Amino acid sequence: MTNNSIPYGRQNITEEDIQAVIETLKSDYLTQGPKIAEFEKAFADYTGSKYAVAVANGTAALHLSTLALGVQEGDKVITTPITFAASANCVRYCGGEVVFADIDPETYLLDISSVKKLLEEAPKGTYSGIIPVDFAGRAVNLEEYKVLAKEYNLWLIEDACHAPGGFFTDSKGQKQFCGNGNFADLAIFSFHPVKHIASGEGGMITTNDEELYQKLLQLRTHGIIKNDELYSNSIEFAGGNHNYPGWYMEMQDLGFNYRLTDFQAALGISQLRRAGEGLNRRRQIADIYYNELKNEDFILGQTGVIEGHAYHLYILEVKDRLGLYNHLRDHKIFAQIHYIPCHLMPYYRDLGWKEGDMPNAENYYIKCISLPMFPTLTDLEIDFVIKKIRAFYE
Repeated sequence: MTNNSIPYGRQNITEEDIQAVIETLKSDYLTQGPKIAEFEKAFADYTGSKYAVAVANGTAALHLSTLALGVQEGDKVITTPITFAASANCVRYCGGEVVFADIDPETYLLDISSVKKLLEEAPKGTYSGIIPVDFAGRAVNLEEYKVLAKEYNLWLIEDACHAPGGFFTDSKGQKQFCGNGNFADLAIFSFHPVKHIASGEGGMITTNDEELYQKLLQLRTHGIIKNDELYSNSIEFAGGNHNYPGWYMEMQDLGFNYRLTDFQAALGISQLRRAGEGLNRRRQIADIYYNELKNEDFILGQTGVIEGHAYHLYILEVKDRLGLYNHLRDHKIFAQIHYIPCHLMPYYRDLGWKEGDMPNAENYYIKCISLPMFPTLTDLEIDFVIKKIRAFYE
């Protein structure tokens, strides 16, 4: 085994990626140029959605999505406590209230029965929307959530940051790929370095709704539009005669600067071309972990081999999680914990959440550990990780 450390995730930058970025750096555009639209089109094709909007990062994607859906003070939105904080924070950015529902201890996903209970016990109209998360890369069954959404007049945002290329199988036996827009109003993705597709930072929103698409484009750039047919001010005010002059634009809403740069988009396009290859390798790694560890008595649960799983993470539930974590670090294996339950972060505790509110999520947290999972992880490194896990429990 080499002396190099093994992180839980790692980007894979090839010479092709580097050349794609260099070519864009040498072009006329560093931002707001042609690579953005090219990346958006390629990503929409990849997910099977009609529209895609590239943004600065996954958090920006969540914020813009809640803004486009009109979340405001007093709105209540349901999400999972086992997620990165941004899945919940985006609601707070808009003044809304986050309501957590527990996870399914088998899938680690937002438990639809817990969501149903919340909805059934409150007057209709209490809740505005649901943000299910494709946690670790396992696709949420959005067909089931769409039934709830229709019954209670809710919108759906699919947080698919962990799951580009993932899918679930619907009631008709059809594969429904994450972010395809067939069930959720909006889906969001992240291009952080440890994700499937890396662009340094970056994010994407996909949708099949043209009205939401146009709203997202406006909000992404300060709320500014450049369209003669949509202007509010007169041609005369704008300084034109019979037409609006070429320089004219209007800020019609309070938006943000959440744009992606062209050189980031160039890297994203290059990475997207290898997305299938990377996903296949992640699934191979998951298969090795599962089959090597499935009969060990120290394993209390694990991600397993799941059809359609995109394997951003491979999770074990174990005895003496802290001991294993430190043991692996001692051998330069930098496993990680995903996640500290969001409702028990001090910010959300201050809003009234407490221990005992989400028993499944809290029980999961005390046992979970994420193993190294990235496409360039070698079989030799996987074997080393497994041997060191076993050695700890001997």
